[in-house]
Amino acid sequence: MPASKYDKWPATRMGISHRIWSGQAAWAEIRRVAESRSAAPTIVVDCYPGTDIQTLHKELGAAFAGYTVIDVEKHAARPTAEIDAMIDQNLTDDRVFGVMSHLRLTSFYVEDRLEEIARIATQGPTVIFGWGAALAAPNRDVLALADLARWEIQQRQRKGLPNWRSTNFDEDNLRKYKRGFFIEWRVADRHKQDLFSKLDFVIDTNASTTEAKVITGDTFREGLALTASKPFRVVPFFDPGVWGGQWMKDVCGLNDDEENYAWCFDCVPEENSLLLEVEGEHFELPSIDLVFRHPRELLGELTFARFGAEFPIRFDFLDTMQGGNLSLQVHPLTEYIKDTFGMNYTQDESYYLLDAAKDAVVYLGVKDGTDPDEMVSALETASTGVESFDAEKYVNMYPAKKHDHFLIPAGTVHCSGADSMVLEISATPFIFTFKMWDWDRVGLDGIPRPIHLEHAKENIQWDRGTKWTTENLVDQVQVIEEGDGWVEERTGLHEFEFIETRRHWFTKPVLHDTQGTVNVINLVEGSEAIVESPTGGFEPFIVHYAETFIIPAQVGEYIIRPHGGAEGQKLGTLKASVRGTERPGFGK
Repeated sequence: MPASKYDKWPATRMGISHRIWSGQAAWAEIRRVAESRSAAPTIVVDCYPGTDIQTLHKELGAAFAGYTVIDVEKHAARPTAEIDAMIDQNLTDDRVFGVMSHLRLTSFYVEDRLEEIARIATQGPTVIFGWGAALAAPNRDVLALADLARWEIQQRQRKGLPNWRSTNFDEDNLRKYKRGFFIEWRVADRHKQDLFSKLDFVIDTNASTTEAKVITGDTFREGLALTASKPFRVVPFFDPGVWGGQWMKDVCGLNDDEENYAWCFDCVPEENSLLLEVEGEHFELPSIDLVFRHPRELLGELTFARFGAEFPIRFDFLDTMQGGNLSLQVHPLTEYIKDTFGMNYTQDESYYLLDAAKDAVVYLGVKDGTDPDEMVSALETASTGVESFDAEKYVNMYPAKKHDHFLIPAGTVHCSGADSMVLEISATPFIFTFKMWDWDRVGLDGIPRPIHLEHAKENIQWDRGTKWTTENLVDQVQVIEEGDGWVEERTGLHEFEFIETRRHWFTKPVLHDTQGTVNVINLVEGSEAIVESPTGGFEPFIVHYAETFIIPAQVGEYIIRPHGGAEGQKLGTLKASVRGTERPGFGK
């Protein structure tokens, strides 16, 4: 497929009535609005943790001459030692895993100092900024939010950014991520959701704080509402890895400077960005904001009732073409992940093969007759570096070819082998992977990747032997329905898993229906398709090979047909939805 077809910067286009400001013009617009409302205004610039606070302070000082500029974090946050003690139990000693925090941001601040800042703000024009600035100014004149996508935060952490109110500049990136995932981002998400309906401005500091982009709160809210009413894509993020391959470089048109690309997070709203196109410019915001703002419209009532404002389905790519095996791993059972880490559901998943070399394999399930104690002992020995683990002795290896689908309910030992291009479809709690064996490798940082045998052995389902795995998890394809120019197949997932996947082959336009739940779809065969509304409810939406796109629940009926040079071709899509939240049947 032509590499240039894959769109790495999909955006929702806003109408001509919306405005965007950049750099000094952005701050000038905020100041203009504030001073039109008060002779001595109070301006709040709340921030997501990870925002470049030092640079922001300089920008605000220059743009708001004559104002008192107050860093709420510096003046009112509790001492670092107090915060560390408060979150210690959530952090744990583990390098990767913590426990979900239920703290509110007010816990990190001294109330008397917040009140003192509020008093200062009554004495003259004031700008209060930082994570939690809104806590200090309930009577503000302008409220702005400097928001930030989690992938950008992680990039900054890799370059030395510490966690909030921490001095861990040089700490292991996995530990930084853990502090963000289990604590900071949970607290920050609860806080910013309270601000969404009140925002006068939203600030995009993903690329640059010195050239920050600003839109109005109305444009932010209308952009999210528009996105939730039509097909859309989040911004994919590509990352190298120790086992990474070369396939995505060609198909997705990636920069050849990286040695490889292992992952593409093609649809992970908790981590990815959304782009709004305003006056021809891109404005970047976290895609999780859409989930928080419009959960019912996006997910559907039944899916929302089950998961709350969380996007439960993840699509990503695992590229091992000319690369190496993934780590041998297992995911936790639901009871275990809830009791141990505070998560309400677990990471069931599957591997759909977008492509595969001749000798590609998937490791899946233990072999019949495997002695659990013997296998665990061999893994423990391998973890010491004394000798390698003989995976082929204990784990089934299945030949893998293009369009095969392997199902991986939690508790199943598995990994993709080298020379595969996997579309991984899974539930969202994606860091809960218990690695058991990593083929004698270290990570790209030169540090051995973490092994979690103690967790793994509590979750391996030893009764999933060769016979059971073959009969239940390997290419469970069933034709469900067919009509003129289309066939619908159920490719999984297993009855233990809450995600339902359907594959559709088509040569003509076909009518689909969300059936009241969110649909996540990838074009797994064919160069190009177009998604249309039979009622004109949204603009036609073009998708290309390997692109993942989302159809919000409220869309209802939609048509997918071949487009561009794909007319007359046999195209294929793979669609995932939450089982039990839709009416049966595919379309007309």
